[in-house]
Amino acid sequence: MMLASIVRFMLKGWVTELYVLPKVYFPYYGFEWVKPLGETGMYALFGLMALSALGIMLGLFYRWSAVLFFLSFTYVELIDKTNYLNHYYFVSVVAFLMILVPAQRHFSLDVLRKPHTWVSHVPRWAVLIFQLQLGLVYFYAGVAKLNPDWLLEAMPLRYWLPAHTHLPLIGPLLDKVWVAYLFCWFGAFYDLTIPFFLNWRKSRLLAYFTVVVFHVLTAVLFQIGMFPYIMMVSTLIFFSAGFHEKVLNWFRSIANVRQPAFPKFAELSAQPLLLNLLALHFILQVLVPWRFMLYPDKLFWTEQGYRFSWRVMLMEKTGTAFFYVRDPETGGETEINNRDYLTVAQEKQMSTQPDMLLQFAHMLRDDFKRKGISAPEVRTETYISMNGRGSRLFLDPNVNLAAEQESFLPKTWILPFNDDKLQQEAVGQK
Repeated sequence: MMLASIVRFMLKGWVTELYVLPKVYFPYYGFEWVKPLGETGMYALFGLMALSALGIMLGLFYRWSAVLFFLSFTYVELIDKTNYLNHYYFVSVVAFLMILVPAQRHFSLDVLRKPHTWVSHVPRWAVLIFQLQLGLVYFYAGVAKLNPDWLLEAMPLRYWLPAHTHLPLIGPLLDKVWVAYLFCWFGAFYDLTIPFFLNWRKSRLLAYFTVVVFHVLTAVLFQIGMFPYIMMVSTLIFFSAGFHEKVLNWFRSIANVRQPAFPKFAELSAQPLLLNLLALHFILQVLVPWRFMLYPDKLFWTEQGYRFSWRVMLMEKTGTAFFYVRDPETGGETEINNRDYLTVAQEKQMSTQPDMLLQFAHMLRDDFKRKGISAPEVRTETYISMNGRGSRLFLDPNVNLAAEQESFLPKTWILPFNDDKLQQEAVGQK
């Protein structure tokens, strides 16, 4: 899947569009050292990523391929948070886990090169970790839907679905409010329960049929790239070993490869270092989605603790940001044309996310320093509309963002979501 996705990414010109043409990038906090490598370097990196994906698929130099794929894919995703998607994060997580398992020891080119490495069985943990990871993705996607906007207002589906009334058969229904509520409530129930139904042998086939219907419908209604297909295929990890052996036997018949007659068990006891690493990984996977509770105010408003938490398509949020740079010595102030610095996609994402707004303010500060202003002040008037609500002021327009520092602490310059009085006062002060 990733080999096809990478080739598609390159053929569509997205490498150049997203990692070569932009003038600036928005790296993640703590990863500011991750930089684009120029046009030649980025295409070489994507080429390496494709080759390592091919190596994983064929089981050729598997361990090296797994490490290289994880490093190259994750490096690309760390360059610019503008391009953050939940399934990119999922791919990085799974790629990391694949480094730890002996996936090359059963049906692979590595076994053809070294027949003595073949095994018929691996320890249960080598499969369980992927089932657990997928279960967490589904479950937390369901937990994220347990919010008033989704359950009580059917937002944002009530806003999105009418745009697809042209579709055959289901199109006329998508304009009905009750259909939006049905989709919302079923979506929450589905995400919260599907890992358990997949894990139970008696309900597995029906559950997988539901997975296919759910993700095919998602792919038809929403342009979210590879995510539905990644989930449909990855969920097959819940099926029995017998099912996968039947699939592999079909490939063996095509490749004219015989399987050894006698079983051989992998001598792979989980070492303390490996156990500790997996324990740390899953503790983080369980805890990170809850970090939003450490921050005040409405999560969808502040987006503090939003990423890396399996929150998929839960809000419709648009913003408009006006930036002003002031020279404190002369009192002169310049209004910024954001498009002088940012691409369309970068401006769209930046205008609704406080950490990106702060980063852009720092970019402007540094740029005007280079132009001769010793201590430029940067402020913004940013207006946000969220889930059908009217546009309202997002950040305190009197705060000099050039002097604010990025950290994991709450951003006090985000205006409260429900306090209209404070917002009016802020506008009045302006």
